Amino acid sequence: MVGQRFIQLLNNHPWFEIAWLAASERSEGKTYGEACRWKLDTPLPARIAAMRVMPNVPEGTPAGELPKIIFAALDADVARELEPKFAAAGCAVVSNSSAFRMAEDVPLVVPEVNADHLAMIDRQSWRKQSGGYIVTNPNCCAIGLVLALKPLEERFGIESLFVSTMQAVSGAGYPGVASLDILGNVVPFIKNEEEKLQEEVGKLLGRLNGGRVQLLDAKLSAHCNRVAVEDGHTECVSIKLKTKATREQMLTAWAEFAPLAGMRLPTAPEQPVEFDAAVDRPQPRLDKMRGHGMASTVGRLRECNLLDWKFVLTSHNTIRGAAGAAVLNAEVLARLGKLEMKPAQRDAVLV
Repeated sequence: MVGQRFIQLLNNHPWFEIAWLAASERSEGKTYGEACRWKLDTPLPARIAAMRVMPNVPEGTPAGELPKIIFAALDADVARELEPKFAAAGCAVVSNSSAFRMAEDVPLVVPEVNADHLAMIDRQSWRKQSGGYIVTNPNCCAIGLVLALKPLEERFGIESLFVSTMQAVSGAGYPGVASLDILGNVVPFIKNEEEKLQEEVGKLLGRLNGGRVQLLDAKLSAHCNRVAVEDGHTECVSIKLKTKATREQMLTAWAEFAPLAGMRLPTAPEQPVEFDAAVDRPQPRLDKMRGHGMASTVGRLRECNLLDWKFVLTSHNTIRGAAGAAVLNAEVLARLGKLEMKPAQRDAVLV
């Protein structure tokens, strides 16, 4: 599903061209239309459907045919093997995989939150040897959450967090969760999800210090649940701040949060955090496409009897939480001049 979102978002992108598709041996040699069971709400582009799927290894690829940018949507075990090979071959690997998110020299980035962490790529051995590198985006729930947390952390500091998620079935891929397991049901377990959320928030909101990330000094406890929603993750958040804040101060922090406003990035939302004052919002069906699917919608801000404040947020899990996040990372890399590669390489994209 993330691979399909990459196709959807990159088709007719003003900066990037889909020039090479790669997959496992099961799909290798087929056209993308033959290999893919398209499930999105826009048609599969005819040009992409006709493209031949190539082997997902750099070895044996003709000289000059490797892309400058690889948008990778791979299972962690596969990514752990393949992504370093492409980085070593001189490619910029912009990954949605969890394989290297917590690696010490790999930036885990949400541009509105910690674009400065992209400086870490210069510490990677691949960068020094071939010009290639790996940049990752976080877990789908972590992205929507840290967008809402960053302006609060900057102004008031965060002492502790309690998060309970209600995650859409598209996050499990296709065919994903069996219908008899999810219809009319809530599944209170998603493998490794709680651990990812708890670890990644600390790195995302941490400070870059001497080329390494000093993790956020805050406690986070998470419950992660799969629910019968197609797209859009919802999270209930309780937060204790280091400095007390009023409701008006929190709303102002969210409203004024626009760190990418001057960069003119095609995929960046104009307002990354949108507050909805309605008593029953946000809802994934109604709010997941705010900011073209790239915004985090916050609502139901009220005082918490255990901590300080509590609120609800919704974000699109396969756009902002996955493919769109990676595309935005690549746009920032382009703006920062980090996509210069070997002259023989084509200005292309691999999905």
